[in-house]
Amino acid sequence: MSQPVKIKNALVSVYYKDGLAPLIDLLSKQGVTFYSTGGTESFIRELGHDVVPVEDLTGYPSILGGRVKTLHPKVFGGILSRRPLESDKQQLEEYGIPEIDLVIVDLYPFEETVASGATEQEIIEKIDIGGISLIRAAAKNFNDVVIVASKDEYGRLADILTENEGYTFLEHRRDFAKRAFNVSSHYDTAIFNYFNQIEPLPVFKQSEQRTQVLRYGENPHQQGVFYGNLDHLFDKLNGKELSYNNLVDVDAAVALIDEFDEPTFAILKHTNACGVASRPDLLLAWTDALACDPVSAFGGVIICNGEIGEDTAQEINKLFFEVLIAPAYTEEALRILTSKKNRILLKRKQISLPTKQFKTLLNGVIEQDKDAVIEGPEAMRPATDRQATERELNDLFFANKIVKHTKSNAIVLAKDGQLSASGVGQTSRVDALKQAIQKAKTFGFDLHGAVLASDAFFPFSDCVEIAAEAGITAIAQPGGSIRDQESVDMANKKGVAMVITGVRHFKH
Repeated sequence: MSQPVKIKNALVSVYYKDGLAPLIDLLSKQGVTFYSTGGTESFIRELGHDVVPVEDLTGYPSILGGRVKTLHPKVFGGILSRRPLESDKQQLEEYGIPEIDLVIVDLYPFEETVASGATEQEIIEKIDIGGISLIRAAAKNFNDVVIVASKDEYGRLADILTENEGYTFLEHRRDFAKRAFNVSSHYDTAIFNYFNQIEPLPVFKQSEQRTQVLRYGENPHQQGVFYGNLDHLFDKLNGKELSYNNLVDVDAAVALIDEFDEPTFAILKHTNACGVASRPDLLLAWTDALACDPVSAFGGVIICNGEIGEDTAQEINKLFFEVLIAPAYTEEALRILTSKKNRILLKRKQISLPTKQFKTLLNGVIEQDKDAVIEGPEAMRPATDRQATERELNDLFFANKIVKHTKSNAIVLAKDGQLSASGVGQTSRVDALKQAIQKAKTFGFDLHGAVLASDAFFPFSDCVEIAAEAGITAIAQPGGSIRDQESVDMANKKGVAMVITGVRHFKH
């Protein structure tokens, strides 16, 4: 510890007053003089403490509807003055400026105002000017000034002042400055991103304030951290903390289940679906989703789009799984599913998710729009003599939803609203198809009358021939190859219906 500073004068001007009273009481007991504005000034007086209005210090009232209150040399001079510098001391004396040793200030709720759907004028008025300037000034002069820029830091400052009888040390002030610059940089990022929505500049800025340190990353020798607020997305009802791999799988599960309106269960391993079924009720959907691949389902992530009841919970309870996600659970279901303490149960909240996705790559960041497109029967252009039946079109739509969320190269086989098998992440589309066919046979699926969806075009006729020999009767593919006609000709030869979606769904 070094360079102790006794707090004598404090400027306090905050939007949110909750949690402030105990700190004000402590500072008053330690002989601190308060300078304040507007509502905060009244708040301090109501606590029974003396306070000097900033207007008395500056000689100017709050003007322009409150837009200008603290922007004055007598305020910023007191904050920015360098205490060891004799010339600064002389100027403070000359102009009657008190040294301000502590600044407690927060910022107008810009993000909250944007999220509320407010008008642009209301949003603009919540761009803080004085507060952000006070934060930067006090943080810059951390050698002599303490800056508290968030109500989350009130308790921490109180503990330091109690322990050190009203003094702070350089290490304390530097740390508060770091936290304050985090507040100001996040605030500016939010403002920029608001303005950057229309005709955006080619600039990447992202700021997440909530941090969750994970047990480790993808593997035990890697460190892992989640930046974001999971509480906005889920209520965690049971189980251990989510791991890095859990989070990656949960993200994939949420993206997949949002494709379905009918009662659906999906089981994922390593971000790929190993079981999916849509049925009139969730219990049957669960039974048929598990039947797709009960081996891979072990230790997986499970998600559905309806309330889980007692009967469904009893069946799910027979399986070892890592995470279960649902929008609702009955009390009986929770009693059953919470019988194992490490099992993670998440209750999903209905909030909008980001429309952009990004990741670090090489020495930078790569960003894209999320793949929000899915082609249903009306978008599937017939390419063959035999046209797909209504049942086949519905199954092609079902399979297309799954292949969109499957690692490329990907093939998905489906029948009657149930995943038969998929070929995942292969370097050859033929290998992906062969993998899917073999897996379907392993679990006893009859592929006669099944359909196939591909995430990208068929540049050769071999996949069509192999699929037809396995009993597949309809294929959906995006098309776009200069050799499309070869695949169409083979489909015609084999009596297979083929539709062209016009949209590729690579997922790397």
